[in-house]
Amino acid sequence: MLVLVAPGQGAQTPGFLTPWLELPGAADRIAAWSDAIGLDLAHYGTKADADEIRDTAVAQPLLVAAGLLSAAALGDVLPGVVAGHSVGEFTAAAFAGVLDDTAALRLVRTRGLAMAEAAAITETGMSALLGGDPEVTVPHLEKLGLTAANVNGAGQIVAAGTMEQLAALEADKPEGVRRVVALKVAGAFHTHHMAPAVAKLEEAAKELSPAAPTTRYVSNKDGQVVTDGAEVVARLVGQVANPVRWDLCMETFQALGATALIEVCPGGTLTGIAKRALPGVSTVALKTPDDLDAARTLIAEHAAV
Repeated sequence: MLVLVAPGQGAQTPGFLTPWLELPGAADRIAAWSDAIGLDLAHYGTKADADEIRDTAVAQPLLVAAGLLSAAALGDVLPGVVAGHSVGEFTAAAFAGVLDDTAALRLVRTRGLAMAEAAAITETGMSALLGGDPEVTVPHLEKLGLTAANVNGAGQIVAAGTMEQLAALEADKPEGVRRVVALKVAGAFHTHHMAPAVAKLEEAAKELSPAAPTTRYVSNKDGQVVTDGAEVVARLVGQVANPVRWDLCMETFQALGATALIEVCPGGTLTGIAKRALPGVSTVALKTPDDLDAARTLIAEHAAV
């Protein structure tokens, strides 16, 4: 059984979209999406520097567009499950047919702008903790005033809060944590700091007509399969200010019988976690179009049909 997943913010690197735009029809598709959301995706995906694409308002639609573009390059795929990490949930919602590509991109453009505004209120950020036991790490973060914003499994938790709180974490790591790595994001996402963005996203979501998922959609909220389109959208909205439970998503993949996992562009992060947390599950990360053949081979061996 094949799982198709989409990465979240921080996965982007300068120029990562360049080779994908050389595929037939890709540049036209990106141009149409750019017009629809008022953002030059081709520029940001090919020419912008790391600081420019770190901007939340840019990074989020850019990542969703890249995920959709790379999945389209695979051809017809019938995964058994789809899911996305944080903003990648919007990509997954499009994979599942809950939203069409343009609607997903318009909503995520609103999300990025609203979260950027919320992030500007207080200087905040996120850091990944490598190693350690969640039962020790989470209370330690709470003691420092931080939130375990992403519980990713395989020994990785992402802390979020003010820059002062993150500096305190650097100086006072939880027992068992080997490293604290600052992430390429511009705010404390999935925490109370993002509450102002929720109302704006709720308003934008009222314009949508979501459809029921055509394949199993696993939610970051609790790792559960969601079968109602309106509920998927409601969770997309609320997830902005609530922790990502990727560990629970992976438990669901395992329970459903996952045998293979493909991570769409810019792949790498989620496949890395899966290799540690889902032993025996074959993985392919779509980093460049050179990875498409390996992904197609995996699809032929593990897809639903």
